[in-house]
Amino acid sequence: MSGRGSCVMAEQEQPAEGAILGLLLNFEAGSLWSVEEVVRQLSASRLEVIDSLASLQAAGLIHRLGDYVFATRAASSFDRLQL
Repeated sequence: MSGRGSCVMAEQEQPAEGAILGLLLNFEAGSLWSVEEVVRQLSASRLEVIDSLASLQAAGLIHRLGDYVFATRAASSFDRLQL
């Protein structure tokens, strides 16, 4: 199996991950979201959201507590830098 396939898959997941992280960093909407709220808000498939949440959690950008997710302090701090 070539590494190219995994690279293509990673590129397809990035927009969903970015949308999820943006949603979790929007403090006006609230900082604690259920997985189902994220699915509804993004009008995405549940599987796509679950996969993206796993990637964001592995990268240390979100915390997951049961069915709830929120941005890590590091992600929030980076977002406030407005680079």
